[in-house]
Formats: sequence, C-alpha cells, structure tokens
Amino acid sequence: MHYSHDNLIDLRRQLHAGAEPSNQEARTAETIRVFLSLHHPERLVSGVGGHGLFAVWGKPDQGGTVLVRAELDAVPIADSPELPWRSSTEGTAHKCGHDGHMAMVAGLAPLLDANPPVTGAVALLFQPAEETGEGAARMLADARMQALGPRYAVAIHNLPGFEAGAVVVKDGVFAAASTGVVISLAGSTSHAGEPDNGRNPASAMVELMQTLAALADEDADLADFARMTIVHARLGRPDAFGTTPGEAVVAATLRSFDAAAVDALLKRVESAACALAARHGLELDVRTTERFPALHNDEHVTAAFRAGARDAGLRVVELERPFRWSEDFAHIAAACPAALIGLGAGLAQPPLHDGRYDFPDALVHSGCRLLWSVTNRLLELAQVTS
Repeated sequence: MHYSHDNLIDLRRQLHAGAEPSNQEARTAETIRVFLSLHHPERLVSGVGGHGLFAVWGKPDQGGTVLVRAELDAVPIADSPELPWRSSTEGTAHKCGHDGHMAMVAGLAPLLDANPPVTGAVALLFQPAEETGEGAARMLADARMQALGPRYAVAIHNLPGFEAGAVVVKDGVFAAASTGVVISLAGSTSHAGEPDNGRNPASAMVELMQTLAALADEDADLADFARMTIVHARLGRPDAFGTTPGEAVVAATLRSFDAAAVDALLKRVESAACALAARHGLELDVRTTERFPALHNDEHVTAAFRAGARDAGLRVVELERPFRWSEDFAHIAAACPAALIGLGAGLAQPPLHDGRYDFPDALVHSGCRLLWSVTNRLLELAQVTS
C-alpha cells in the first residue's frame, strides 16, 4: 500500500469516533496495530506500559533508533453532537488532537515500508495515558523498549491560535513542569440542628482555597512563572440537609517552568494545609498525582525540525517563552536527546480541550511530511555522531 492522504484522514476520523480515556485505550491501540501491520515492520510490539505499542523498521543495533511518538488517549470532554465522526464514548473525545497526532505518525509506516532505513532504525511509538502523565514513564520502564537503544526522539503537538502549518520551535524548556495535589480535611459529622456536636471542615476549606490562591503570588521569588490553579472542591453531600459535613477535599494544580519551583511551592502548600488543619482540629491528608517534569528540547533535534520545516515548505515560528501546559513527553526527553514542537492548527480554531475543537484534517499531511524529513535527518545525524 502506498502513502495515501485519504487513508490517513479516514484513520484519523476512525480514531476520533473510537476515543477512549487514559489507561483504557485497548480499541484505539488495536486500530493502530492493524494499520501498522499492513506496512511490514520488522517488529510490532503491543502491551507496552499498558496499551502502548511500537513498530520498528530497520536495525536498532546499527546506528541507534529514532523514536517518533504519538498519544493514544482522549480527554474527559463531551464531543460536538453535530460532528459526523463524533465520539461513540460518552463524555470522552479527542479534544486535544491526539487522533491527528496518531494519524500523522502512522502515516510514516507506508513510507518506511517503501524506504526502510539503510542504517539505524525508526520506531513509531504510540503511548497510553499521556493526559495523566503516566504512559511515557511506563513505556520507558519496559525492557522491550529499552532494547531499542533510542538515540533521538521527536513528537508534534497541534497548536490552535497559530497559523495553520506553522512549525513552532524553541530550544531548552518548551513546556512547564506540573503536579496535581489533593488535600483532604476530615472532621466529624453531626445533626444539622446541632452543629456544635461535630467538626465541620467548611470554614477550613474556604480558608484553604483563599490561602492557595494567594500562595503563588506571594512566592514570586520561586521562578519567573509559578502558578496555582484550584481545579476541584467538595464538601459533604448535596442531599444531606440534616447532616453537617465531616469531610472536605480541595484539589489544585501547581506549575512552573522550573521543576524545583514546583517542589518548593508544594512544600508551602503542605505547610499551610498542616497549620490550617491543626488550627481547626481536623485530620489532614495531602497526596500528589499526575506529576509532569518540565519538557527540555535538545538544540540538535530542534535544528533538525527547523531544517525539516524548510524541506516540507512550512514556516518556522520561534517561541519566546515556554508553554504553561505540561507534556509527559518530558520523560522521554529526559532519557535521550529529543524535541517536541508545535504545529499550528489555525488562528480561528477553538482552543485545545474545548468541546468544539476538532483536529484539522489538512494538518495530517503537513505533520507527516515534516516528521518524515526530520526522521531522515536524525538518522543521518546518528551516523555522524556514532
């Protein structure tokens, strides 16, 4: 089978319709596995780090491997009902564009089938659980992936708000470090008519939210950017009118371009929550989740993207400051020289994680051309530096 733009658009829409949440991507992985198997990889390995998979063309022991990554998971957002290929999974849809990322990376398979690497290898990597920050690290821990000996790694993320097809590049930090923190306050319930007989965490929860909102501003010395965003709060039950609440939960995201600043901000959160809980006579539990390192782009790999953009006839945009969102490709970038770049999705596109967003089909071809050029440049670079 030869490269076909229409085939990739059909694949993108099929993946969109079959969207699955993080850690539940079995159907999505199988769709990708079937597509890749049609293009005769030398190895096709499934069940890596969960539902992850990779396919290899070439010989990893003769010059190292270039990894090209895409993400399998969708986000917990309802799809647009008028979309012909709308998601069949209630409350889950590809509103981050991972369906398009998968299609453009899968588009390399027929090209690699027709033009396999003479030296070295290319591995197309499809990871689970990117949205929760788990999948990349789990795949890296798998011995089958470690055996690839990755020399370089690349990835693309679509970017609404940038000119369609623009290649957005930055050396060094490209995306922020972040962590989720969940703070639980436990008191004791009582009859709503006798609130003095219980320990209601309501006032403590309100005070905690106000404290958290101010912490990042107070700690401006931590870094040039540090942010605390409250994402969830819960107190008691909405149907318990006769009972005072005995527990409260506040969840927030901490982020900075500097991982050390995130850790320092987390310590301030823990200290403030501990003091508040003691003052109100409440039990306290603090846990972290969805930890993302800062994503650092290697200058040699970004140089290959700039050259690849010229090869593909795409305009390069130099990013001045890192993005405030996080990406678990950062784990891969910590394991070998790597870069993630942005591909403009159009100035008028709804933003990522907006219920109206749908990956522009025209970007699949642009992204595939760019990745093909960059991959071949990195294979050549691997030979020079080996």
